[in-house]
Amino acid sequence: MENENAVKSNLLDAGCSDQSAAWVDQLVQAGRLSDALHEMKVIRCDLMEALHQSQRRVDCLDYLIRKTEKEIITDKERR
Repeated sequence: MENENAVKSNLLDAGCSDQSAAWVDQLVQAGRLSDALHEMKVIRCDLMEALHQSQRRVDCLDYLIRKTEKEIITDKERR
């Protein structure tokens, strides 16, 4: 793999923990590229789950915002 020293740095930039980044980097340095690829895919799945969880939270907040805006409009119309 080209520029193997950049693997850990790129993984850290992607939001991986120091421990995960170091482990994948060790696998790459040892030439265990299939194992490194598997670990990167696991990390990616975890990041995607976190992304989806954040999206659900944003969706809930958006719902509350819309509901509150409607209540404000309704209150103004009653006056």
